[in-house]
Amino acid sequence: MGEPLLEMRSATVDYRTAGGLVPAVRGVDLRIDAGQTLGLAGESGCGKSTLAMSVLRLLPRNAVVGGEILLGGENVTEMGWGRLRAVRWAEASVVFQGAMHALNPVQRVGEQIAEPIRVHGKGPVERRVGELLEQVGLPARRARAYPHELSGGQRQRVMIAMALACSPGLIIADEPTTALDVMVQAQVLALLSKLVDELDIGLLMISHDLSVLASTCQRLAVMYAGRIVEQGRSAEVLRQPAHPYTKALAAAFPTIGDPASRLAPRGLAGDPPDPAQLPAGCPFHPRCPSAMAECSVTDVLLRPAGEDRVSACLLEVEP
Repeated sequence: MGEPLLEMRSATVDYRTAGGLVPAVRGVDLRIDAGQTLGLAGESGCGKSTLAMSVLRLLPRNAVVGGEILLGGENVTEMGWGRLRAVRWAEASVVFQGAMHALNPVQRVGEQIAEPIRVHGKGPVERRVGELLEQVGLPARRARAYPHELSGGQRQRVMIAMALACSPGLIIADEPTTALDVMVQAQVLALLSKLVDELDIGLLMISHDLSVLASTCQRLAVMYAGRIVEQGRSAEVLRQPAHPYTKALAAAFPTIGDPASRLAPRGLAGDPPDPAQLPAGCPFHPRCPSAMAECSVTDVLLRPAGEDRVSACLLEVEP
């Protein structure tokens, strides 16, 4: 295999607080190749966005990043600000959650798409902006619109056009469809899949919805308490979860056509642990319906759980 677009080796992120360092990401290993899509799932507070934003060092100043985060083989944590400025947009870019908040409300969307093109000197600006809008399914004339003149789905397409502006190899999409209705959500997901296939780029997509990730991404990684607890091919992970947390996430959403699941979805009681006060042993054991005595003292790391699958659990997945 060639060099990956993104590779994380024992990546960590801690936040400096008055009470000391608080771990948000704890030793994550991930890899994304050209043309590959990876979904990152988990509840709020599990470290998904922190992990993703560490790729381009878009974290607050009190964040301390450790391990290796290799973008095209180059360690992001060792880049100077000049090199980092050159890498952002050109090698990797971000589609943020909530386009209305990410876009400047008093600037036309065409000018916002044009900004990274000008910064990186990527050719004739006006023509490139029109090409990008058409690439994401919007007419070029919409470049003169202000964000409030566009629908939610159109604004999200503008964000995707901005992310593509400098032809990066990797796109990070942080909950790109959360605020959209079901029909528009399906259109945006189909657009992302189409762009990955046509442009041979890599996609790291974050969501709490396993079904959304499974429909868009080839591989799925599930995160809990700052660690990956399961990773494998999306269809297999969704069909037969190896980790109890993955199973709980999948069961939290009602199944279409199943009245029983619609009226009584199987949720998960409680919340993820406070990163500053992680429980001993497996961090999921206080909420795990399958927890054993050993789980409260043994912190299990990822281990094989089938073909091309790993899981951080003492339980054996049923065939």
